[in-house]
Formats: sequence, C-alpha cells, structure tokens
Amino acid sequence: MKLTILGSGSPEAYARRASTGYLLEIGDDKILFDCGGGVFDNLVRSGRLPSDITHLFFTHLHTDHMMDYARLVHAAWDEGAPPLKVWGPRPIARMTEGYFGRDGVLSPDLYARTELAPSQQVWVARGGTLPRAWPAPEVTEIKPGFSFQGNGWELKSCEVPHAQPAFDCMAFSVEAGGKKFVYSGDAGICDALTELTADADLLIHWCYRLSTDDIHPAIAEFSPTPEHIAKMAQSAGVKELLITHFRIHMDSEEGHISAKAELKEHFAGPATIVDDLDVYEI
Repeated sequence: MKLTILGSGSPEAYARRASTGYLLEIGDDKILFDCGGGVFDNLVRSGRLPSDITHLFFTHLHTDHMMDYARLVHAAWDEGAPPLKVWGPRPIARMTEGYFGRDGVLSPDLYARTELAPSQQVWVARGGTLPRAWPAPEVTEIKPGFSFQGNGWELKSCEVPHAQPAFDCMAFSVEAGGKKFVYSGDAGICDALTELTADADLLIHWCYRLSTDDIHPAIAEFSPTPEHIAKMAQSAGVKELLITHFRIHMDSEEGHISAKAELKEHFAGPATIVDDLDVYEI
C-alpha cells in the first residue's frame, strides 16, 4: 500500500495545506479518502488524473472533507471515465443529486456541454460519442460499521465522536497484503477507534489543537492533543503514527517542536506531522 497526502489542513484558507484528502494505492486501485478544498489540485500535482480514482470514501460531510467532490466528479467525467464509485454517510446521495441532477446547481453547465453543437463537436473530437450522458456517480450511503471487500483489500469502519447528530462520522481501516492502514477521520478518542486501530502498521490521525491551546471544553472533548493521540496509538500497538489536519496557528516552529516532543514522549515508534504531497509506503 502507498499513501499520498493530498490535503493535511483544516477549513482555514492556507497556502501551505489543502483541506482533507488522502490517496491510498493498492494494486490498480486508487482509493481516495475525503475530498476537501485543494485536494483536486494536489491530486493533479502528484501526477495522477481525476479519472485515476477508482473508489471514494467519505468519513463525514463537513465541507473541508468534500468541497472538491463535485470538481473531481466533473473532471473525471470530462475525461470520459466510467462513473465514480462513491461511499459516504447520508445525505451524500441528495448532495450528489443537488450537484448533477437535472435541476442541480451544475445543470446549466451540463446542458451546455452535452446539448450545444460547439461543445458536442469538442467532445467528439476528443474521442467521445453522442448523445453524451451527464455525470452519474454510483453513490452508496453507508453507516458506521460498514465494511467493503475490494480486490485484495478489505475496508472496515467504526463510528467516531465529532459532529453528531448533524452527521454520521466514521474512521476507516484498510488491510491488504498483511498490512493495516487506519484513517481516523475527525475523531475524538473512543473505544471503537482504539479497537479499529489495533496493531495498525500506519495510523493517520487528525490533530486540531495543541496542548497549549486555550479552547472551550466542548471542543476539547472531541479534539485530542498530540499527547492523547500518541497514548492511544501506543496502547493500540500501532507501528507508525502520523498526525494531520493542522491549523495555521499550529504550524509555527514552536507548534511543531511541542507536538513532536509529545509524540516522542508517549509513542515508541516513528511519528511525525505530515505535509501535503508526502508519500508513505505501508
């Protein structure tokens, strides 16, 4: 398995970090976890095409985890790719229809690209045929506990505390070739996540605050510090730990020194803060 960081930031507009997105490659499958703002551009910068994505899984539907969804679908469709296979919590089907349905927000664009003669001729010149169908992602709505059997890999999920009851919020694990990868989504520490994480070869976990941050208790309950994450990973037998979802104020030299010191103190294996376009072999 190979992991590429396509977005390691937060909802904040930030040149250094796109919002959330992680690409996991297993054989011919290219599995995207979340698709926040800026992830599309980093996918292209990484040398892939939108049409390369074979599976898209959403942990939850905050905009920083799905803002580039429509762009990915539209661009892959414009390349002539087969419909993208998408899994995510409710209401991902309604949101998809809201983008690409006959009365969706993109319907004027799609009408122009499929019905107007100049656009039709551009499409035909690129190897397309008429009539041209609209984008139609194959969407499956899922709940925590969902599992999926891929080609030589298996995905499992659990519920994690984050933005309930507005959304179902999930973490995912993927096992392939005797290795295990876990992505926390946006998650407070909980027994279900610790169990899902057990003996993972690589865990990537969101980190929305530092231990020194002065924040409201309601945020603290669901936003673990590097120390909390490291202790959980150590107790679960994780071999390598990555933290992500860094906010602007955390990305100072002092913030990195503090976070890495806590990781080193409480986790025995390799551990670090990721950056966009980092690549990890699992």
